[in-house]
Amino acid sequence: MSISTALQTAFSGMKAQSFAIANISGNIANSQTPGYKYIDTSFADLVTAQTPKQTMAGSVVAEARFTTALQGPLRATGIATNMAINGPAFFTVQQKTGDAKFSGTSLYTRRGDFILNKDGYLVNGADGYLFGNNLDPATGSVTSSGPIKIANASLPSRQTTKIDYAANLPKMPATTASASGDSTPYSVASAVVTDPSLTAPDTSKKVLAAQASAFLDKSIAGPSLTLYAPGGGPVSFSTRWAKVQDAAPTAAPPKNAVWNLFYSSSATAAKPSDWTNVGSPFSFDSSGKLVPPASATVAADGSASLRIPQVVVDGVNVGDITLNLNLGGLTQYATTSTAVTTNTLIQDGYAAGSLKNLSVTAEGTIVGTFSNDMTASLATAGIASFANPNSLRATSSGSYEHTRDSGPPIAGLNNSTIVGGNVEASNSDVAGEFSRLIATQQAYSANVKVMTTAKEMMSDLLNAIR
Repeated sequence: MSISTALQTAFSGMKAQSFAIANISGNIANSQTPGYKYIDTSFADLVTAQTPKQTMAGSVVAEARFTTALQGPLRATGIATNMAINGPAFFTVQQKTGDAKFSGTSLYTRRGDFILNKDGYLVNGADGYLFGNNLDPATGSVTSSGPIKIANASLPSRQTTKIDYAANLPKMPATTASASGDSTPYSVASAVVTDPSLTAPDTSKKVLAAQASAFLDKSIAGPSLTLYAPGGGPVSFSTRWAKVQDAAPTAAPPKNAVWNLFYSSSATAAKPSDWTNVGSPFSFDSSGKLVPPASATVAADGSASLRIPQVVVDGVNVGDITLNLNLGGLTQYATTSTAVTTNTLIQDGYAAGSLKNLSVTAEGTIVGTFSNDMTASLATAGIASFANPNSLRATSSGSYEHTRDSGPPIAGLNNSTIVGGNVEASNSDVAGEFSRLIATQQAYSANVKVMTTAKEMMSDLLNAIR
């Protein structure tokens, strides 16, 4: 009985080592497969007989030990749409079963060598189509959920509606009139607004043609920038600052310094009378801080904004513009400069643009860069994680299905991050696999030796009976 048991045990050992060498060969073969997780082999003994005085070692069984949760190294590829997950999450993919048809069964993979195919879908090297949310580039809202498709993406134009502005105005502006010795170097005669109690901008103020030359001589250049009209057409927006009242702190009542802001209704300013007052006075107290006019909207943090109504340049109606002045954004502090010092000048409009290239954020958002130098979110990759990823069921092409033991997919990164321009390499270590290969070969040969020895012992017994 013991000899026959030895034969069975040796056979189980050979079978177990055959299972191990099959896993080793697969691990070596896939050492360069992106996202591959090596399969280790664990052995468990089976005790066939056990008494208080005798215990007989029994057969052995080999079982697969999965390393799905063990991350492989990240490798840069230089391909913007390639993605690697740094953490325990998985990409959500589906296989295509026909023209514009998908399997309907979500698979999960770490293989992130995604590229755009001819139809604009993001597909990895195993024909897994990345699923997620497609976004409207203009609004960022979700337009559809399903396979991510980026084809002929364009960014529509956006009309300018606001300007973020911060600057310091000089206490003693250097005007052309002051350089010529004029006794009133910055006292503009026309188109002036000084009443801070106006509840609406006075936009009827335009520089008279007869006084246009004096206006230019007694004002200083303000910021210039490009605005965008409805439809995306660019409009050149030029401004000038004019100091219309000096501070008089000892007067009864005390007077603050007052400035007016003008913009040109002509892009070239060829017509000097085309300068229009924005319609609100900018008053500064003795410390140089802005005293917002009644027409301004003041937020709780002290920032102010005011409306420049119906800006028209060269006959193009840009519409209402909101001038945002952050807390302390517009000042009249004493400095050595006699010109306007612009610190912030940002407008929110842009022309239409076509897609130039893509990038991926750490949150899995696919961002497009457009020909108008703007960026916009185009899609978000579907990411899921599992309570027990080592219990996922492996399918072909490096994908997995969830099982009862793995738990259902949990949407989201779950403390993972996405690394764009990278892929996760196989976590199989060839050197380690060769070491296991040698040990497996020796164990297999030893089991063969046990089997041949037991066979010889069985033959001797049969010869003795004869």
